[in-house]
This record gives sequence, structure tokens and C-alpha cells, in this order.
Amino acid sequence: QVQLVESGGGSVQAGGSLRLSCAVSGFRYSRNIMGWFRQAPGNEREWVTAIFTGGGTGRYADSVKGRFTISGDNAKNTVYLQMNSLKPEDTAMYYCAAGDYGGRWYMARDYNYWGQGTQVTVSS
Repeated sequence: QVQLVESGGGSVQAGGSLRLSCAVSGFRYSRNIMGWFRQAPGNEREWVTAIFTGGGTGRYADSVKGRFTISGDNAKNTVYLQMNSLKPEDTAMYYCAAGDYGGRWYMARDYNYWGQGTQVTVSS
């Protein structure tokens, strides 16, 4: 059974930081795309960042570039999202997702597995 479990969400003031974690089990972690998406109430699910677990650097949406960093720990089957300089517009439910390497990293429909999400709230 494939499971993606997010943690680390919470409430912070603007300018603060949070680190999200996504623990993966039930499938071969080492050759996948791991992505983070977010969805605010009334909005569509938005791609934030993704990384290939086989190596390389992450890719980022323009809205978070320079503030967010994605990383992975293959030994722990876990992907992280370090979020710095948070803004109120970063407020959303954040979802971890896993997909095949050949998929489009920024497209939610190309991901096969999803976590339940963790809420991030940034106050001004």
C-alpha cells in the first residue's frame, strides 16, 4: 500500500519559516519525481516545486523561487520542503505527490500518488 504522509505545517507570521516533510512508503522511492503542490480555498491546486529522487536539483514555481527549497533523503524515503520568507499568499493546504520520471513535473494529473495534505497559514 502506497502512503505519503506530510507533516510540519502550522501557523507562522510573515517572514517566518516552516519545514514540511513527506514520508513515503509502499513503492520504490529512488527513481521518482516528488512534488509539492498547494491549494488555497477557492483556488485550483498549484504546483510549487518538484525534484527527481535519483539526483539533481529541484524546479520551482516563480512564486516561490529563492524562498523555498526542496530536498530528499533517499535513506529515509522522505522529501522535504524548506519554506523561508513566508508571505500571507503562501497560505494553503500543501500536498506531497509522487509521479513517474517521464511525467510533467508541474502537472498534478501526471502524479500517481498523493498525501492528505498539511495546512500552512501565514499571518501578516
